[in-house]
Amino acid sequence: MLVSSKISPLPCLQPPAHNLHGVFTKSFLVPYSRTLTAPRKGSPTPRTLIKVSSSSSPSSENQAAVFDVASKPQVQDAAEVVRRFYAGVNGRDLASVEPLIGEKCVYEDLIFPRPFVGRKEILEFFKSFMDSISKDLQFAIDDISAEDSSAVGVTWHLEWKGKAFPFSKGCSFYRLEMVDGTRQIVYGRDVVEPAIKPGKTALGAIRAVTWLLQQFPQLADQL
Repeated sequence: MLVSSKISPLPCLQPPAHNLHGVFTKSFLVPYSRTLTAPRKGSPTPRTLIKVSSSSSPSSENQAAVFDVASKPQVQDAAEVVRRFYAGVNGRDLASVEPLIGEKCVYEDLIFPRPFVGRKEILEFFKSFMDSISKDLQFAIDDISAEDSSAVGVTWHLEWKGKAFPFSKGCSFYRLEMVDGTRQIVYGRDVVEPAIKPGKTALGAIRAVTWLLQQFPQLADQL
């Protein structure tokens, strides 16, 4: 079944001719091209047919070559998915965030006592964030890893009308998987800069806790 047809002029080709995907081609005196897009038999993936003829009239079929090029859907890389996630949150656009989150995604924001589990619960959390926080408060990405197709690390901060917001630096980790041909976030964790910074006091607290665990090993069962 024909879906679309496009006729466009081509510049005159000069010899020597070059191979296209290993298919025979030749120079034409008055060439034209026709690109046809049609579904491939037995597959929902469309195919692209490119016909090049030596005649200026599309009706002349005696000197024509047809090339069949499979059309492949574009799959966004993991970093781009995460960038779109932040853009959706900044735009308070919940509809654009929804398809980026896996149905069984687990999201941990460490200022909350427990993780948010499942797309529905995560979207409800972000809806409450979008409804209660001014759009003037925006996430600004400082750095993002782009080498891995399934894991992304991000450092970021918040800005109020373009100016850095106090105590708002954070880092996040996202794990992504392919779901029905679409890359989605299946796990996320946010760590945010604390407003109160205990400094060396935190080391003293850790030292005291580890001493108690050494003296009373059974306390480890309560962790």
